[in-house]
Amino acid sequence: MPKATRHSNDAVRFGLIINRLRTQRRMTLVQLGRLSGMHPTYLGVLEKGGNMPSLETILLLAEIFKVSAADIVREVEDARKQARAVPTGSIREE
Repeated sequence: MPKATRHSNDAVRFGLIINRLRTQRRMTLVQLGRLSGMHPTYLGVLEKGGNMPSLETILLLAEIFKVSAADIVREVEDARKQARAVPTGSIREE
């Protein structure tokens, strides 16, 4: 799959989560590639937020990391909400 031409904050958020899960397990991209059947370069692009993963990819990675795919998606969603939150005190009342 070619690298996305449009930047996606959600893809970056997903990549950070996958990177954290992989490094917590002391796993290299090569090891993850062998387990998943995906090329390590592609996995690196995912971790850097270069591509939006397919549902199949999310499900497979969740299975490998022994976590719920819903938990991964929920974490992306929570990070998205946090990024969109308006900081307290930034709205002026008139």
